[in-house]
Amino acid sequence: MFDSLGDWRRTHYSTQIKPSMDGQEVVLMGWIHDLRDLGGVRFVILRDSEGFIQSTLHKEKSDPTLYDKIGSLKKEYVVAIKGVIKAIRQAPRGVEVIPKEIRILNTADAVLPLDVTGRTDADLDTRLNVRVLDLRRPKSFAIFKIRNVALSSAREFLVKENFFEVNTPKIIASATEGGTELFPISYFEKEAFLSQSPQLYKEQLTTVFDKVYEIGPYFRAQESNTTRHLSETIAIDIEQAFATQEDVMQVLERLVEFIFKQVNEKCQEELKILERKLEVPEVPFERLSYDKIIETLNKHGIPIKWGEDIPTPAERKLGELYNEFFYIIDWPTKIKPFYIMPKEDDPKHCYSFDLMYGGLELASGGTRVHEYELLVKRLREQGLRPESFQYHLNVFKWGVPPHGGGGLGADRLVMVLTGAANIREVVYYPRDRFRLTP
Repeated sequence: MFDSLGDWRRTHYSTQIKPSMDGQEVVLMGWIHDLRDLGGVRFVILRDSEGFIQSTLHKEKSDPTLYDKIGSLKKEYVVAIKGVIKAIRQAPRGVEVIPKEIRILNTADAVLPLDVTGRTDADLDTRLNVRVLDLRRPKSFAIFKIRNVALSSAREFLVKENFFEVNTPKIIASATEGGTELFPISYFEKEAFLSQSPQLYKEQLTTVFDKVYEIGPYFRAQESNTTRHLSETIAIDIEQAFATQEDVMQVLERLVEFIFKQVNEKCQEELKILERKLEVPEVPFERLSYDKIIETLNKHGIPIKWGEDIPTPAERKLGELYNEFFYIIDWPTKIKPFYIMPKEDDPKHCYSFDLMYGGLELASGGTRVHEYELLVKRLREQGLRPESFQYHLNVFKWGVPPHGGGGLGADRLVMVLTGAANIREVVYYPRDRFRLTP
């Protein structure tokens, strides 16, 4: 039989326990992360959502029933411990809890499919198959603490910049940007699709709220099976009225700078676990033209014709040449979406940017087309039917200001922050071509 929670409630989280609280009684709740029995002294490492705390019981100084009960514990048992704080230099963080009473609230299998202490390695597929256990491992736990700080910092920054948070539909009637990377779904008697991007909606919403942002999922039916692509990802999207691509780039680089500062300030313990030294990038980031990048890649033995997108091998080379944040600007108009504004004096190029960290693309955006006739023309140039976008086009008859925006891949940014080599490491339950569970 399990013990009842009863009237016990947590008084402190693990990280709140300090040596200065010596002698204070507390109630802790969490999971048994690790156990050690040194023959007369039993050590319990309790884990909660904030971290770890050591609890120690000496056989000679304790009630035999309590000592035996602690001896019956197994890893991942759910427990509540009432005890007294003891400052002791040899303990982790210089403090431990001497238990007076323990309640076993639930048990776990004696043999777990994964070592949550992280001392025994496991391949990524095995870890993802039992993801909840994997998230309890210290390194995985650290990654997602950093992810949480990164996303909350993004919101904090954008609110201070007077951006208005919006939520756009994820079930849509037609492609946002054209193309075939769509997931069709059955929507009552119709066919619908999962959204590739909030792009068209956030453009429309700038006509009401001026500066908008959304942190949410988008879906791409990409068949690629790489360490940087997923079928469902989270993006930090922004759009602002009365702005150009340069205005947007300045917001994004300051956003990245702010997130790095916050993670450095709030996640030192997690960075230490990941053996990660994080340097806050200097702004402004360097701006390099597409033409310059193509010239550089060709010089380094990566042949790319003007007008082609930059393939993965070329991105790897850029990672060798530029191990920092930088923008690629002035892309060929024909390879960018229909809503990107061509340059007035050079229509072959457009006001578009990609934000790179070495060889990893983190964001893209640019100045948007805000004139009705030009937008129709751009749709036709991209092989799209204006009739399929009529609901969107109608808005451009009702007064749309010059505007710009961009989308920053949150998952890829967390890869940079944590040093993760595979995007699946930084996503709770990744979805790709082969993985639909758990």
